[in-house]
Amino acid sequence: MGDPKLHPSWLEPLRGEFADPYMAALREFLVAEKAAGKRIFPQGSDWFRALDLTPLDDVRVVILGQDPYHGEGQAHGLCFSVRPGTRTPPSLVNIYKEMEADLGIPPARHGFLEHWAEQGVLLLNAVLTVQMGLAASHQGRGWERFTDAVIRLVNAREKPVVFMLWGSHAQKKAAFVDAGRHLVLRSPHPSPLSAHTGFFGTKPFSKANAFLVAQGEKPIDWALPPL
Repeated sequence: MGDPKLHPSWLEPLRGEFADPYMAALREFLVAEKAAGKRIFPQGSDWFRALDLTPLDDVRVVILGQDPYHGEGQAHGLCFSVRPGTRTPPSLVNIYKEMEADLGIPPARHGFLEHWAEQGVLLLNAVLTVQMGLAASHQGRGWERFTDAVIRLVNAREKPVVFMLWGSHAQKKAAFVDAGRHLVLRSPHPSPLSAHTGFFGTKPFSKANAFLVAQGEKPIDWALPPL
C-alpha cells in the first residue's frame, strides 16, 4: 500500500498486512476506480486517519462504523465524524441525542469528532473507502480483513478496552474480542432506520466511563468543544 500515513504504533505490527497480496489487490482496485473517473472518499491521505490520530497504546474505547460517508465533503477518516462546516448526519444526530439523555451533554453544533480521537477513542470504520454516492460500494474488497487485524491488535492489549458495536455489521467484529476482559457494548445502529429499536436508552457513554474509571483510567470527555 505504499507508505501509508498512520502512527508508527500501528504501522509496525500491521506491516504484514500491508505486504499481503490482498492489500495489493485492494490498491489495484482503488487505482482502477480512480482511473475510471470515480470519486473515492475520503481522500487518500485520510484513509488511515483513525490510526494516525489514536495510537495503539492510547486506545481506550473503540467505536466501529460500517463505511465512510459517501457525500461531498463529509468523510475524513473517522467513523461517524464529518469535516467542520458540514451538516451533522442523521446517525450522529441520534448519537448526540443518546449522549444528552445519558450524560446531559447538549448536542454539539458540529459533527467533527477529533476531540474524541485525541483522547483514545478509536473511530474506526470496517471499510475505509467508498465511491461517491454509493454506500457499501467498497465492501468485500479487502478492507474488512485489514480492520479485523486492527481489532485483533486492540484485543491483545494488556489494558481492558471498551468496544461500542452498533449494528449487526459492527457486531461481526466481536468474534475477535475477548468479552471476558474487555467491555463489549452491543446495540442496534444509531441510524434513523434502527435507533428506535434499541439504540436509545443504552447509555453507552456513561457505561464506558464507569468501566474506564474502574480500571484506574481517566473518563472520556465526550463534550465536544466549539469549532
